[in-house]
Amino acid sequence: MISDRDSEGEDHQRSSPDFTVVLQTVGCKLNQAETEFLADQFLRAGYTIVDPDSPARLYVLNTCTVTHVADRKCRHLLRSYHRRYPQAFLVAIGCYAERAPEELARIEGVELVIGRRDKARLMELVSSRLLHSETHPVGEGKTPAFPNRTRALVKVQEGCDHRCTYCIVPQVRGPARDVPEGKIVDQVKARVEEGFQEVVLTGTQIGAYGGGLARLLERLLNETGVKRLRLSSLEPQDLSPDLLRLWESGRICRHLHLPLQSGCDSVLRRMGRRYTTEEYWQKVNLARKLIPDLALTTDIMVGFPGESEEEFRRSYEFCRQIGFARIHVFPFSERPGTPAERLPNKVPEPVKRQRRDEMLRLAKLSAREFRRRFLGRKMEVLWEGQKNGLWFGYTDNYLRVFTPSDHDLRNLLLPTRLTRELGWAPEGLAGEVEFVQSVNPGRRSVGR
Repeated sequence: MISDRDSEGEDHQRSSPDFTVVLQTVGCKLNQAETEFLADQFLRAGYTIVDPDSPARLYVLNTCTVTHVADRKCRHLLRSYHRRYPQAFLVAIGCYAERAPEELARIEGVELVIGRRDKARLMELVSSRLLHSETHPVGEGKTPAFPNRTRALVKVQEGCDHRCTYCIVPQVRGPARDVPEGKIVDQVKARVEEGFQEVVLTGTQIGAYGGGLARLLERLLNETGVKRLRLSSLEPQDLSPDLLRLWESGRICRHLHLPLQSGCDSVLRRMGRRYTTEEYWQKVNLARKLIPDLALTTDIMVGFPGESEEEFRRSYEFCRQIGFARIHVFPFSERPGTPAERLPNKVPEPVKRQRRDEMLRLAKLSAREFRRRFLGRKMEVLWEGQKNGLWFGYTDNYLRVFTPSDHDLRNLLLPTRLTRELGWAPEGLAGEVEFVQSVNPGRRSVGR
């Protein structure tokens, strides 16, 4: 689906031609992975990728439409960039572009809206509209698209065959489709060769990977030298003993994101989820038994249509008992065309906000309890960058750690003792790096 502001072939005059592009993403890790893939295409075509705060000839926004908040953020980003750089050629792609291309096309400055079916033709469509008779550059495709990143995102599938009543994703992403195993293996090998220490496998529903997620992970462990493999998200029903035993390798991050959505069975049924709280609990116990020090994170929705105070209390208590390492809390957002849009007994906005705030307080307490379990422990940290004069990085079970150092720690995986909580960084811990190898000018480092 393509919406084209210049349908009558008007010749847009631009300032001096260049081949700079801003690529910005709203939404999930799958969107981020697709943006990284597009970045590689633009680099190979000879474009220079610049920061979103910089002027560029071309601005591409990969949109999200999972909530009305995501919609609003996308519109804001497009309008904001046009106000700052009115000569830029604005393109909107992704899920919002698939759901409501006309809305985005009406935004001043947006000249091309590309939905799911035509996303692969982005370079072709941009070239035919933007470049006109200009000479296209020839690039080598060697410069890193996002030089400060130490984690690479690799898409393994997209689309979903489930029909949760609140979810717009199956409409905008389509049915489940897998990336071939061999292609995934080659992409992970390439990311390792580029110097990445960690690769995140992402998709709409990666646990339903057609060839079997366990088999795919076994191939990646056997055929690539990746130090860390992280899974973006799994459904509770995807967990099995055979899959979880692969964590014995020590190379798969001890972090599982298992969306719960609600800790109340009656709400789960109205949502169309495929498990009960008892089944969820059993999967969590199995995972924690087979993966010591597991970080379990989740999504919780509050204010789903018909959610009573009692149902909310059940959900709250279930989350408290589970003890999540992190909870992403969000109020129900009505999505056009979904079954939940037609459900009666909508929860008033003030009640949704109150329940959101209460669940967020629980999330904060739960995360703190999880972090405190690791104080005094020595764990490997992948150092990513600097903030407030300190280096920051993550353990494999997703603890954020800060440390001062005169060394360049970027992209180093180093044993670090976790010493105390940081008041100014509510989700952070202070760490002491116990060993910093001699700086080797020839070492591979992402973006260097």
